[in-house]
Amino acid sequence: MQGLHEMFASNRAWAEEMSQLSPGFFEKLAQLQTPNYLWIGCADSRVPANEIVGLLPGELFVHRNVANVVSHTDLNCLSVMQYAVEVLKVRHIIVCGHYGCGGVIAAQKNKRLGLIDNWLRHIQDVQEKYRGLLETVPEGTEREDRLCELNVVEQAVNVCQTTVVQEAWDRGQELVVHGWIYRLTDGLLHDLGLCVSSNAGLEEYYKASHVIVDWPVPRG
Repeated sequence: MQGLHEMFASNRAWAEEMSQLSPGFFEKLAQLQTPNYLWIGCADSRVPANEIVGLLPGELFVHRNVANVVSHTDLNCLSVMQYAVEVLKVRHIIVCGHYGCGGVIAAQKNKRLGLIDNWLRHIQDVQEKYRGLLETVPEGTEREDRLCELNVVEQAVNVCQTTVVQEAWDRGQELVVHGWIYRLTDGLLHDLGLCVSSNAGLEEYYKASHVIVDWPVPRG
């Protein structure tokens, strides 16, 4: 396990390497950040946002929490979204979950972990909403994966329904909301088919796949 002193040494090595590869990189970065993307992902240490999409510092604005939940009462997440959309003018909001998510699995199995149980209640609500669909999926990893996918979609829809995004679309701002999922075992991302760029687009999405029964599950 890397110790704290080694982390500082690694930081110095990284900073030196970046400066050699791109002279003046940090000076430019310190002046302005102009990301095109807001990433709302899980806090899981195995899912480092910038690294898995190959973007440099300054290119991806990131908010992470347990199980990539977007709650309409979470002022932290909403503040990040508001700043990203209205100040940074990002063009894409990506909600990205991952298979094998500990938060999703704990919610599914109704584990008692403490304070976080209140947060995971959001995922249990998703599970209850799609209980009929989930019961058609074999128990175990396959059902867990399905709930991970459904959680991403529901949280992405929550993003679309926030006042931040609604008002951006009302004023004609170019903004697209996506739902993706990441597989830990091969490092690959999968698009879950939610791509909404307007209020009308959200309505069309609901008409086309509200129940998500025939939604193909990427098994890679």
